[in-house]
Amino acid sequence: MAGPKNTLRIPEQSSRTIQRADVAPTSGYAMVVDGHFKTQFSEPTEAKAAATQLLANFPMLKIEIYNAAAKTRTLVS
Repeated sequence: MAGPKNTLRIPEQSSRTIQRADVAPTSGYAMVVDGHFKTQFSEPTEAKAAATQLLANFPMLKIEIYNAAAKTRTLVS
């Protein structure tokens, strides 16, 4: 019996922005955990809320909020 062969189709992946922990973001705000850039945020209140929650769970971490426009860091305590 000769039928059509099954072919595997892989959908194309959309391009995505890769966030590197050793490169400072160019816009917005970022949470810096023990000197490494982690999550990026568009608003400072979002970054502060996430940092405060993380610090409550892991008080031994040094967490800062990085402002990309001003290129400054603010320690979260």
